[in-house]
Amino acid sequence: MDCVEEFGSAEEIRDWFTECVVVSEYAEAKPLFLLAVFALAKLMNANEDHSQLSAIARRGSGSACRSLYGGFVKWIMGKDEKGTDSLAVQLADEKHWDELVIVIAVVSSQQKETSSTTGMRDTVETSLLLQHRAKEVVPKRILKMEEAIKNHDFASFAQLACTDSNQFHAVCLDTCPPIFYMNDTSHRIISLVEKWNRAAGTPQVAYTFDAGPNAVLIARNRETAALLVQKLLFCFPPKSDADLNSFVLGDKSILKDAGVDSLEAIESLPAPPEIKDPSQRHRGDVSYFICTRPGRGPVVLSDESQFLLNPETGLPK
Repeated sequence: MDCVEEFGSAEEIRDWFTECVVVSEYAEAKPLFLLAVFALAKLMNANEDHSQLSAIARRGSGSACRSLYGGFVKWIMGKDEKGTDSLAVQLADEKHWDELVIVIAVVSSQQKETSSTTGMRDTVETSLLLQHRAKEVVPKRILKMEEAIKNHDFASFAQLACTDSNQFHAVCLDTCPPIFYMNDTSHRIISLVEKWNRAAGTPQVAYTFDAGPNAVLIARNRETAALLVQKLLFCFPPKSDADLNSFVLGDKSILKDAGVDSLEAIESLPAPPEIKDPSQRHRGDVSYFICTRPGRGPVVLSDESQFLLNPETGLPK
């Protein structure tokens, strides 16, 4: 409630009846807090700009503050102990580097054994590696990443993304007790990408993992994304009773580029050269994939057919 009270009096807000309805292909709840902040700000005609709104959202979730903008976003740590200057700024919009294609491998949508909040608290209290990372590594790495994004330098972008993801999970392991966010499937995906990148002589795909086992894979262009989808579907085919439409979500046109139009086509895919034993296919280890691109931030819809709420009753359709 404290975050919401930034927009108006507590008495006024407590008298409201609000209904939130969500349709999402990815089980990530924290950015949805941002949508609540954004919607309330619009409802109350708040004067705060996007950066100020991100600071309000930050009080509920770090992930939320980053989700206010589209494209490439930087989360500024800030210096105020209360976090009032910890906010997000946009480095470039979603059109800046529109060649990139994102494939998310949802390994598990179940609740994590260690929550992000609990894990970070334990890491701050016990990990010496985190202190080194925060002081010596991250500030320099952020500057390099900003340059890579500005210059469309995919080789540097991929190297920085992969290295930083791996170090983040090394910090998790350095925590007492250690935190295991990734699993064997996560490690197999990393191995596949690393072998491919080395064989190609330059990075084709970047990977990054947040506090969980799901892989966010960023391909340098659509042609590379089609190859990535082929390799992923070969290594991690769906269960025999699966439906292709629910196994690959988002931009399904990439399936056409990959030459996949059915479950039978997945079984006929050639083995990637990175795989030593083609008979080792990890069927069912990935719940589903999402194909997408860098997107925009939240927007107010004007087309009633897209509404999730009935405009007359305010209740879910």
